[in-house]
Amino acid sequence: MIFDSHAHYDDEQFDIDRTELLGSVLPSKGVEGIIDMSSSYESIEKVMKLTEDYPNIYGAVGIHPENAKNLPEGWLEYVENCASNKKIIAIGEIGLDYYWEDACPRDIQKDVFIAQVELANRLNLPISVHDRDAHGDTFDILRKYRPRGVVHCFSGSVELAREIVKLGMYIGVGGVVTFKNARHSVDVVRDIPLDRLLLETDCPYLSPVPMRGKRNDSSNIAYTATKVAEIKGISITEVLESSRENIRTLFGI
Repeated sequence: MIFDSHAHYDDEQFDIDRTELLGSVLPSKGVEGIIDMSSSYESIEKVMKLTEDYPNIYGAVGIHPENAKNLPEGWLEYVENCASNKKIIAIGEIGLDYYWEDACPRDIQKDVFIAQVELANRLNLPISVHDRDAHGDTFDILRKYRPRGVVHCFSGSVELAREIVKLGMYIGVGGVVTFKNARHSVDVVRDIPLDRLLLETDCPYLSPVPMRGKRNDSSNIAYTATKVAEIKGISITEVLESSRENIRTLFGI
């Protein structure tokens, strides 16, 4: 019943056991679907290959803000060409990250983000948004262009979460909601309607408690769903089923 709306199985941390993990281990643990997100120009090809090799893996293509500097000429056309593949269902992971501003200046991040939002709107595809220490500029762009999509690994306030919902977008909830210091995430989950929440891992990163510190994978969504169910006072099954249907609705699966 688990559908992971945001993963990075192209990451080198999975090189040692990727085939076994995706082919048998995760399906045996109830993982029925995964959306693998590219993050760099180079990772797009790896994501495409995963969608070809595994029927339950879908892909998103795009450039993460940390990798938006020094892109090759024609990069946007390459993203657009890859997005024509029927198993590529979103533009992502894209957005702004001012925590890593030294890796890429803000003006370049914004230009690359806007170009990809415009592309997604033109192709009628949703986006997966990365927003770290950049709430103001991120939301200015979302308000202006009004794309479909999800703000993944949401770290903002309840007020910002409500604005996302007003824009018709979704909120990605991952392992952070299980952390002891995750007051904002708990408040957001409590406040936001269940039909606007997507479960995710961002694996291999951000493993939930009790797996924190270990490599994350999609089966750990069970822990996140347990916490969401506890916060909302509903069953784990209801949380998993709702997230799965929200993912299918947003991404057209």
